Amino acid sequence: MTRRRKAATMRYLCGHGIQGPEDGQPGMKTYSTKASDIQRNWYLVDADGQVLGRLASEVAALLRGKWKRNYVPHLDVGDHIVVINASRVLLTGRKLETKQHFRHTGFHGGVKWTPLSKDMARRPEEVLRKTVWGMLPHTRLGRAMLRKLKVYAGKEHLHAAQSPIAMTPGHHGHYLESVGAKSGDS
Repeated sequence: MTRRRKAATMRYLCGHGIQGPEDGQPGMKTYSTKASDIQRNWYLVDADGQVLGRLASEVAALLRGKWKRNYVPHLDVGDHIVVINASRVLLTGRKLETKQHFRHTGFHGGVKWTPLSKDMARRPEEVLRKTVWGMLPHTRLGRAMLRKLKVYAGKEHLHAAQSPIAMTPGHHGHYLESVGAKSGDS
């Protein structure tokens, strides 16, 4: 920064009530969220009648903390999510018959394809977990975010002691105001 521009910046800042320190630099500092500033809430999501992809995208945004004012991409600022009724999630079109999941055993020729209908019948909570994982960063931070997701096929869950706040997805970030929580304070 040239001397002329620095002097003009100081005149502007001092003229607007912002005092700089003695060394002549502006007194404002950029706020960056620290790990000690993070507060997490517990939310309860009922997946009954929800479309799988739309539900997963909102759950992934909540896990990342994208709706919070103190969101930073390099920290895990998201909340804990408990999803119930994962077996009653909906799929649009003919995805239940045509979509297949891929996995590999690790041996030569060990490619395994399973239809989504078979996965939904056997372990519907894993289908939702894999869908949310596809929408999170595939790093250590993403794995830490995924550990805060608890998915159950039925209505019963083991997290009543945390008293999760019931919420209805589908409002694209406005659900936090509907339950009375402020999006940046949690």
